[in-house]
Amino acid sequence: MAVTFNQSTFTIINASAASSEVSGILDKAISLATVVILFITMVSLGCTMEISKIKAHIWKPKGVAIAVVAQYGIMPLTAFSLAKLLQLGPMEAVAVLVCGCCPGGNLSNILALALKGDMNLSIVMTTCSTVLALAMMPLLLYLYCWGFSGLEAAVPYTGITITLVMTLLPCAIGIFINYKAPQQAKIITKVGMSILLLAFTTIGVLASITLGSTILMVTSPPLMVTAALMPLIGYILGYVLSLLFKLNEP
Repeated sequence: MAVTFNQSTFTIINASAASSEVSGILDKAISLATVVILFITMVSLGCTMEISKIKAHIWKPKGVAIAVVAQYGIMPLTAFSLAKLLQLGPMEAVAVLVCGCCPGGNLSNILALALKGDMNLSIVMTTCSTVLALAMMPLLLYLYCWGFSGLEAAVPYTGITITLVMTLLPCAIGIFINYKAPQQAKIITKVGMSILLLAFTTIGVLASITLGSTILMVTSPPLMVTAALMPLIGYILGYVLSLLFKLNEP
């Protein structure tokens, strides 16, 4: 059987290749912009921190201890329970468990600032959970994913290290600015949060355009329900844990 190509066929192929190239460039641009914006934001967060308060949380680590229990006790158990309850497939269950065993990230610090939380405690908690993740993630994945092989590669050691650097370095810069020039630090915080709001709105729209259809295509309804319930349950149980141990009291 002979296969023939006409001008329309080559036009479609060229258009598809061009679209793929544009999408790849756009993905790289979004990733680079996200890193830059995150760095600026973390400097802004650092400008709200004080060395004396950081020391206080380190010497009296009640909040840090609660965070560790919530991060590596509540969240993995929540992920495991939802995977069982919603009867996720093996690969979906492993993906959910990896998310449940991951340490706290920079988004939690941004939310803490937006809700006028204790930024000093938030950064200390993120740093501690990220350092502990180097040992806790392999252990938890081994315990919860018994029977799955090859999960060593599921632990994002590079990503954990990058998160640690992207937390400590810009925050250290912000703390230094707040120590030397507190008035300018307030301005930097306001400007940084304004840039964050504008940039992430733009990035969110671009990401939904380029990745939205792909996400909907590969995501099953049970997995979407899990993605909605897991952080909600984590927030609620973390808040309950803080109340039980009277975190607001010295």
